[in-house]
Amino acid sequence: MRFEGPALCLGPDIDTDLIIAGRYLRTKDRSLWAAHAFEDLDPALAGELRGKVIVAGKNFGCGSSREQAVIALKEAGVRGVVAPSFARIFFRNAINIGLPVAECEFACREGEQIEADLRTGILAAGGRSYRMNPLSPRMLEILAAGGLVEWWRGRR
Repeated sequence: MRFEGPALCLGPDIDTDLIIAGRYLRTKDRSLWAAHAFEDLDPALAGELRGKVIVAGKNFGCGSSREQAVIALKEAGVRGVVAPSFARIFFRNAINIGLPVAECEFACREGEQIEADLRTGILAAGGRSYRMNPLSPRMLEILAAGGLVEWWRGRR
């Protein structure tokens, strides 16, 4: 399981309200969530997410337990998220929705190509390699299936 793309650098403590504001959660329209991702942080950011790897500071996804935050990022075309730490519920929601996440700390440079191999636990950026915290074999299976629902469907 791998993900790669140019880095989009964000700071620490990005909470789920910044990822998708509560005012957009009255609908189940995932494309609306994607179109308004990070709107309160930077209104232009949603249009820049497709194909990117978000590289954030510590505590990414803190705040509420809403899985819509993960869905908004996946729907917007984010390839994966790298941060030194994640809010526990956001981390599990990401795995369950099928959005790759990796715990790793390094100095992010906007647009720099990021390549993360979740099986080997190696992240490459700027010609250097970094060690990521490993995911369990079950988490890798769930991500490879496209999320928990697809993983369960595949087991039947």
